[in-house]
This record gives sequence, structure tokens and C-alpha cells, in this order.
Amino acid sequence: MARILTLTLNPALDLTLRLDSLQPGAVNRGQALVSHAAGKGLNVAQVLADLGHRVTVGGFLGSANAAPFEALFHRRGFLDAFVRVPGETRSNIKLSEHSGRITDINGPGPLVEAEHREALLERLEQIVAGHDAVVVAGSLPQGVEPDWFALLLRRLKACGVPLVLDSSGAALRAGLAVAPWLVKPNEEELAEALGVASTELLTAALHLRAQGVEHVLLSRGAAGVSWFGPDIALEARPPKVEVVSTVGAGDSLLAATLHGLLEGWPAERTLRQATAIAAQAVTQLGFGIHDREQLARLEAGVTVTSLA
Repeated sequence: MARILTLTLNPALDLTLRLDSLQPGAVNRGQALVSHAAGKGLNVAQVLADLGHRVTVGGFLGSANAAPFEALFHRRGFLDAFVRVPGETRSNIKLSEHSGRITDINGPGPLVEAEHREALLERLEQIVAGHDAVVVAGSLPQGVEPDWFALLLRRLKACGVPLVLDSSGAALRAGLAVAPWLVKPNEEELAEALGVASTELLTAALHLRAQGVEHVLLSRGAAGVSWFGPDIALEARPPKVEVVSTVGAGDSLLAATLHGLLEGWPAERTLRQATAIAAQAVTQLGFGIHDREQLARLEAGVTVTSLA
């Protein structure tokens, strides 16, 4: 198995409240409250760990409430390379309705000062050394501008390991200019980043390939996923499942696709399992692969077709 570094610049303590139906402006009574140390890179890391990989996690972490994250690192066996910054890592409130609809209320998080940004850059080569891939996932915290983010990605790319990017908005636009090895936007994120209509996304994905992005993994929610890569043009559709929460589905898809690529699996096998792992993710609160028998049933229900 591989050694993989995930960088989460803006992690979060996710507080997920389950309720029947959200009634704005009224008193809502929840059925369950679950707290997770999270953030896209950390979500990816947990799935990678369940798939057998050794994982290092890094980014920026508020020192005032680091304990839940450090407990996760210890429990999962992650090597901790986070730069600590003053203040609290943000808290995100997720309201999960019985219908599967999620309402996100995301906190601002701490301010990352120049000294902390420089600390990460200074340690970058040392952190990356010995890893087989680097995943940079999630949003930008306060104090981190898209130009600095592009600099970080260029430094990572110069280290000579496959660079995987999953972000949105200005961060995704800056990242696409660096031409990572693999990108995983959803339809809305890619349309916004490239300024194209939803009907032009497949053409846009092929254009990114021509600009040097080796793999474009286009997440399409319940409709599945499209994957364009070297001699790869595939679409996968998941089986229908009862949705508990869509949080972490894209992260699971990304982690499982990276797993198949690093293991040298055929593209169809990789995409079939990755789609199944993403489908399983929406049936649960939290992150990771918890039921292998359910996963096998879901994998058998995935449909993979050629887009060529």
C-alpha cells in the first residue's frame, strides 16, 4: 500500500443534527447530534486508511480546540504534520433532514497569518518526502489568498509526486492553472470555475485534459460520476440508496479513485468500487468504510459505461 499526504487548510469540527424536516423560524427538535473532526482532506484520509494506506495529515489547525482532531489522528494512526495557529478551528453545523437534504452553516475559522503560511512552506519538502501522492482538499481559511494557494500547489508539484486537488471557487480556479495530476470537482464547482454552462462540462473536462490535467473526475451527485483520463472516458451510475447525509460522498469517491490508481487497477474496476464507496457514504453519518458486506452489494449494483 501507499503513503499518502492529505493537506486540509481549513478543517472543521462538524456538528451534524438529524431532524425530520427543517422549519425555518420555528423551534426544531433534533433526533440525533453527532460531532466529527472533519474537513475534506481529513475525510479523504479516513477512507484511504480504511483501504489500507498509511496517511500523513497536514494543513492549519487551531490550537485552542485541537483535542478532537488529535484524538482522530491517534485513533486512525495518522502522522500529524499540521501547523498550529492561534484560535479555534471552525465549527460547521449541518442540518440533515429525513429527505436527505443538508443545510450547512459554516463558521469562519481562525486567521492564518504570514508566519504560519511560511512555516508550512518551509516544512513542505520534508513533509512530502517519502509519500506516493499528495491530496489538497477543501476551502481556504482566512488569511490564505488564491495566489498563495497556487504557490503552495506549484511547490507541491515540484516535489515530483502526483498532486490531487479538490476545492471550489477561486481556489479551484487558481489550482486548475497549476494543472494537478487529478482534479475532482462536482458539476456546479467546475461550471463556476470555468465560467461555462452545465451542458458544456464534458467538453470542459476534455479541455482540462488537453491543458495538462491527467485525470478529471466529475462528480454528478445521485447521477453518478464521469471520469476522463489517459485512454479513459467512463461514466458510472450508483444504485439507489436511502440517503442519510451527502457529507463526505465526494471525498470518499476521490479517496477510492486514488486508491485504484495507485494500486494499478483497471479503470473500470477502480470507478466501480469508488462509486460504490461514495454511495455507501451517503447512507451514514461520519466517514470511512464501516460495512464491507453492504459495500459489496452496492458495488454489484454500479453501472459503468463508456463515454467514448
